[in-house]
Amino acid sequence: MKLFLAGDVMTGRGIDQILRHPVDPVINESYMKSAEGYVGLAERRSGPIPRNVEDAYVWGDVIAALERTAPDVRIVNLETAVTAGGSSWPDKGISYRMHPANVGVLHAAAIDVCSLANNHVLDWSYPGLTDTLDTLDAAGIGRAGAGRDRAEAEAPAIVTVNGARVVVPGIGFGTAGVPRAWAAGEHQPGVAYFPAPTAEAADAVARHVDAIRAPDDVVVLSVHWGPNWGHDISRNQTRFAHQVIEAGVDIVHGHSSHHAKALEVYQDRLIMYGCGDLINDYEGIAGHEEYRGDLGVAYLVTMGRNGLEGVDMAAFQMHRFRAGRASTRDVEWLAGTLDDHSRRFGTHVRMGDDVGLEVTW
Repeated sequence: MKLFLAGDVMTGRGIDQILRHPVDPVINESYMKSAEGYVGLAERRSGPIPRNVEDAYVWGDVIAALERTAPDVRIVNLETAVTAGGSSWPDKGISYRMHPANVGVLHAAAIDVCSLANNHVLDWSYPGLTDTLDTLDAAGIGRAGAGRDRAEAEAPAIVTVNGARVVVPGIGFGTAGVPRAWAAGEHQPGVAYFPAPTAEAADAVARHVDAIRAPDDVVVLSVHWGPNWGHDISRNQTRFAHQVIEAGVDIVHGHSSHHAKALEVYQDRLIMYGCGDLINDYEGIAGHEEYRGDLGVAYLVTMGRNGLEGVDMAAFQMHRFRAGRASTRDVEWLAGTLDDHSRRFGTHVRMGDDVGLEVTW
């Protein structure tokens, strides 16, 4: 079974403004009062960006890569509310939303599952969350990690491929900026939330996985954790990842960092400590250039009956709000950086064919 995984897909704010059905651009951010301003920043850096674009535009060369590799299941972290209404969450510094009529942008890449356990799904409060859930349901796109109550937030997305199930629960941590107030309750909408990746949190996830897993399932735990920038990985993250794998998780799909981070293979299962952003509107925003957040990564993970069989990666660069193939030089830099940070886990990243990357362990 082949799975396509990516980190943050941030189709709101500036990206939404160039799609065919942009939402009202007014936002309540200290840095910017209109989502159109983020389009302007990108245009000042890279040149004119078309408006009213087709749904496939922002994916750029990712579409061809998906057609070539033909993954069975496609999973991303959808880092935005999908709503045209509601009001921004009080005192929230950044507010992402995409118009529900633009949900076709997810269909353009044939996304099967969106994790919603992140720090932007409630940017437009509870009505915005309800719109997000309803829009994805109507579009036939699986979702996990947020819901109208705790039971719904904890329920996994399930995709069946040739009789086998891919089971995707999603959780969000306070360490990634998910507000504690967003935690779903028995009768409270919100996110499947934990304050931090502690042993107690891992125990709770382990019990949940044990309750939902069938013998031949592939379980992908989608986890929003850690800071946006930096290659450090805490001992707590590693312990948490090991503990949930020992409990039956096959892939720890980590995201929150705006750049790709180290990978680890533990007991023939994959830990992705940070997948980075694949789609965002950060083009033209200065800061943290040393981490190369402009380079997005698509991960193709092959699972067999006995565990992990292969991990290949393709690198892309946002230019005029479109993900184009990264240059050979950029891929060489990315391979070297990820190899440096992954080798302490016994994992190595090197240049592959066709400007891709390969993971060995």
